[in-house]
Formats: sequence, C-alpha cells, structure tokens
Amino acid sequence: MIERLVAIMARLRDPVEGCDWDRVQTWSTIALYTIEEAYEVADAIERNDPGDLKDELGDLLLQVVFHSRIAEEAGAFTLADVVTSIADKMERRHPHIFGDVEQSPGWEAIKAQERSAKSDSSALAGVALGLPALSRADKLQKRAGRVGFDWPDTSGPLAKVHEEIEEVLEAPSDKLAEEVGDLLFAVTNWARHLGVDAESALRAGNLKFEARFRAIEDLGGDAFAGMTLDQKEELWQVVKRRGG
Repeated sequence: MIERLVAIMARLRDPVEGCDWDRVQTWSTIALYTIEEAYEVADAIERNDPGDLKDELGDLLLQVVFHSRIAEEAGAFTLADVVTSIADKMERRHPHIFGDVEQSPGWEAIKAQERSAKSDSSALAGVALGLPALSRADKLQKRAGRVGFDWPDTSGPLAKVHEEIEEVLEAPSDKLAEEVGDLLFAVTNWARHLGVDAESALRAGNLKFEARFRAIEDLGGDAFAGMTLDQKEELWQVVKRRGG
C-alpha cells in the first residue's frame, strides 16, 4: 500500500513532468507543514474523531514520504532506511522483548546510552528545537534534573517565579522579551514540580478561554463589538458563574 504513495511522490517530484510546487520543495520549506500535520493528528485525538484521525495520520505519513524522497534524490537516505532505523531502534530499546535479557535496563538508561554514542554527549542532547516552547522547556528541565541540577521541592521554583516577575517589572524595553522568556521558563519549572504538564495545562486554558469568549459573544449578540470592556467583563462573569 505504501508503495503507491511512494510512487505518487516520485511522480510529483519528477523534474520534468512533476508538480511545479512539489518538485521545488526542500526539507526546510516543508518542515512547518510536518509540524502542522502532527498537531492536526493531536487535535483529532483530542476530539476523539477516528475518521479525522485516519485522514490526519495519512497527511503525516505523506510528510515522512516527502522528506524521504527529497533525501533519496540527494543520495542521503531512502524511506527503507527510515523504516530500518526505527525498527532497529525499537528492538534496541526493548531488549527484554527482542533480545536475550530478562529485564529492561529502562527506557531512559537506553536512551542515555544512545546519546553517549553521539558527538554531543550533553545531558541536554537530542531535545528537539522544533518542539513547542513549553514542552521543550519541560524536557530540558527534566534532563538537567537527571544529573542533579534541580530544586529539591516546590519552594525553589516558586521563589524563582517571583524573582523573574520582579525582573520583568524592572526590565528595560530592550530586555523585556528576554525577561518574559525567563519568567515563562520558571513557571514551566514550577508546574513540573507541581506535577503539572505546562503544555497540556496551557492547551486546556486556551480551550477554556475560547469557550468562554464564544459564550460572551453569543450573549452580547450584534452589540458585542461596541460594548465597553466593563460590559464585556460582566458577561464574562455571567458565563463563569454558569460554569462555562
């Protein structure tokens, strides 16, 4: 089945008879689409929509085939190499299933061994730059924590949040964005120590805001845009009291 998709992509990338758009794309130009498709998969899961999930997984698979085709044309690797690589990795990371050991040394221990074999031996190696910022902050903090660079409890991260708030308030305009970034990093760290995934928490907060805002738009009707901020806030409180 996947051979059909591979053949379609090869035809689209044909330098003579291919699609004008597809054949000029590079890894860099389609990277954003790859990220978007991954988010759309997550969205379909969040909405518990199996039909949409099937379609979105297909779109994501297309991205894998697309990147692999570009690589094959450059002589870097093929789709078969991609499949072999992940199959080897899964077997390597489950030696108690596919190997001759009775108990796995642990997922993180195996991943650490893999990182040590690469040129970048830092505890932070391999934390992808393309991750959402909150997720990447959380992963960086966890990695640092595994080698002892972490607060022992929630009091340290909370104090750091207060410290960063003060630095934001005192920051000159040319340093404001940097200080806000430090504050968001500190809040993510505090959330982690509270056992809360910051990315998931913010996504839930976004959904709550969207639902409440749509509700006050409905209450305000055609007059909503012309209302004062105080009037809109009154509607907000009405929706909030309703549990919206």
